[in-house]
Amino acid sequence: MAELDSAPELVEPVMVAAFEGWNDAGEAASAVIEHLVSAWDADELLALQPDDYYDFQVSRPRTTVADGEHRGISWPTTRVSIARPKGARNDVVLVSGPEPNMRWRGFAGDLLSIARELGVRRIVLVGALLADSPHTRPVPVTGTTSPSALRGTLHLEPNSYDGPTGILGVLHDAFGSAGLEAVSLWAAVPHYVAQPPCPKGTLALLRRVEDVLDLTVPMGELPEEARAWERGVDELASEDEDIAGYVRSLEEAKDAAELPEATGEAIAREFERYLKRRGRG
Repeated sequence: MAELDSAPELVEPVMVAAFEGWNDAGEAASAVIEHLVSAWDADELLALQPDDYYDFQVSRPRTTVADGEHRGISWPTTRVSIARPKGARNDVVLVSGPEPNMRWRGFAGDLLSIARELGVRRIVLVGALLADSPHTRPVPVTGTTSPSALRGTLHLEPNSYDGPTGILGVLHDAFGSAGLEAVSLWAAVPHYVAQPPCPKGTLALLRRVEDVLDLTVPMGELPEEARAWERGVDELASEDEDIAGYVRSLEEAKDAAELPEATGEAIAREFERYLKRRGRG
């Protein structure tokens, strides 16, 4: 792993991580880290040694040739950056890269060591999965926490799952078992529009990240990109009656399942959350 020459002084840092690949339907999750790095002008702190965790026949390095001249090789790796959002009470440690191909337990141990050296007490793991979710409705985001009581504090919708996991599940277990708080956020991306990007999924995840970090994230052009994405999918669906009918069936199932939750209290709570995040409450 990469060694820290000296740990920077951070204010109650929270780690936020996402990885490309299996955990990243529509690249909605990895785009969260890209957005935060840009919005907060984050500085790269270190990159993990790629030879320890990547099979280069699976995650291939990239070469650049311009005007017949070789410009170098870019190796797949995990990068750790530091952001100090203006007006926030916490600094943020941002982690991104392709999902490792091997030595996951060693990878989790190395990232845990980095987190401890930086003073991190909570990690927020961001993922996206393909689901029977209509693109015309808000993208569902569910959460898992360690300890479990944290989920109620953060007002996260619970999820249930028993099956194969990716690096996010391994990291959640490693950090939780080590006594750190772990929060996993999963966006349900419509499976019939799985090709990236999915700005609506990224926006939904960012809004939950805002809640967990208790700060406001500059969204920039992302809300408009999400609306444009939805309009584009509307146009595609309108050209195929089978897809349009399938979307209608998903909408009906979604609306029927959520009807008991559409109470005045729930709507008021969501509006209060919106005002708080936008600095009006």
